[in-house]
Amino acid sequence: MGKPVRLYTRARVLGYKRSRHIQSPDTSLLKLENVATKEETGFYLGKRVAYIYRAKRVIKGSNVRVVWGRITRSHGNSGVVRAKFAKNLPPKSFGSIIRVMLYPSSI
Repeated sequence: MGKPVRLYTRARVLGYKRSRHIQSPDTSLLKLENVATKEETGFYLGKRVAYIYRAKRVIKGSNVRVVWGRITRSHGNSGVVRAKFAKNLPPKSFGSIIRVMLYPSSI
């Protein structure tokens, strides 16, 4: 029996896309693990991302919730990408780890 294979890579939520005066909560910035250049982000464009968190209330036997999103484009030159989620990420998620799914996604 081989070693288990992880089908996702990690990313850290940096915050919302913003300018000097206005922030855009509909787009989140993610720093991908082991990605340091703009060229390396090309592989991740279009990949699905999952913000997983625990809630108080149990629904269908679980208190785990998921907010799904998709990586839309790169941001800057140092491995940061923009992502749009089905529901905007809460500010509580800033600094937390999210999962970037590596398997092919159906659109």
